[in-house]
Amino acid sequence: MKKNFFSLGAAKLFGQFLPSEKKFFALFIEHADLCVKGGKELLALMTSFDDLDNRVHAIESLEKQADTVTHSTLEMLHKTFITPLEREDIHRLITRMDDILDLMEDAAQTVSLYDIRQITPEAGRLAELCLSCCEKVRASVALLDNMHNAPEILALCADIDRLESDADHVMRAAMSKLFREEPDVRNLIKLKAVYEILESVTDRCEDVANILEGILVENA
Repeated sequence: MKKNFFSLGAAKLFGQFLPSEKKFFALFIEHADLCVKGGKELLALMTSFDDLDNRVHAIESLEKQADTVTHSTLEMLHKTFITPLEREDIHRLITRMDDILDLMEDAAQTVSLYDIRQITPEAGRLAELCLSCCEKVRASVALLDNMHNAPEILALCADIDRLESDADHVMRAAMSKLFREEPDVRNLIKLKAVYEILESVTDRCEDVANILEGILVENA
């Protein structure tokens, strides 16, 4: 009797530390979904100022939700004895994904706080690339629970790299045009800040792609 009681107690105890693979992958997807929603709000903001305050508020709300997902992931990481991926990879992946929405919030707040009255086509194009990168990130993490999906994930990571490169080109052209044609120094400084933040969103998406590629190599 005593032995059976101990066995049941041990099973219950160790059950708390068994792999929570589906939970980790579900949290990755939940966070990526929020990034995509943030990307859509950011694109809408960068193409029209008709509803600026609500767009900024929506992005701020999504960023807070993403923080909650990140904290839940890290908390579960500390409580889980066996993890589906290397602990460092899980930590790096979720924190880099969180950086994406942090930067989206920065971009939205910059437009609001700097009182930018008119956005440029270049900012709209950068926002389009941000959204495309987020959609690729979402598609990638959705496949991460099965290493047989490696070829598809690698293809998506290559797409993210290409989109980040496109964003570099757009930003350089936008900066060149800005310094040639913008007569108002204050407006130049404001738009330069927005361009840089938007391009940084694609950089963080590329960081996620690099982490995913590393995970695939480790688990090959």
